[in-house]
Amino acid sequence: MEQRLSLITLGVADLARTKEFYEKVVGWKPAPSPPEIAFFDLGGVIFSLFPDSELAKDYGGKSSKASYRGFALAHNVRSPNEVDALFAKLKARGAHIVKEPEKVFWGGYSGYFADPDGHKWEIAFNPYWTILEDGRISMQPPAK
Repeated sequence: MEQRLSLITLGVADLARTKEFYEKVVGWKPAPSPPEIAFFDLGGVIFSLFPDSELAKDYGGKSSKASYRGFALAHNVRSPNEVDALFAKLKARGAHIVKEPEKVFWGGYSGYFADPDGHKWEIAFNPYWTILEDGRISMQPPAK
């Protein structure tokens, strides 16, 4: 298997509500999608929302409503000020802030918010990685 990620699908309780959250609160533009799923093009990785019960059927499992799912999604930015600016926008748009931005043990600066289904998102500045002009992450330290 090639070392890359193509698609992330989150199971959601209410597709319309969660799609609206990602549009109006997070500020993302949806891609053309069939009515039973929502796609967002994240510049090379597709992010999708699909009803939780249908996702469970698709993989042959059962729907789970656990509040801690053992993972977080992350959006890295170029500075601590950018973390703060994004949190200010998220708060103003009604996002549920799970953890206010702060300096963290690994040397960066980050905080967490949750979508309507409880999926956690970290907004982080990592001083050890470089964000390239096209938004991709390089795990190399920034040039000095």
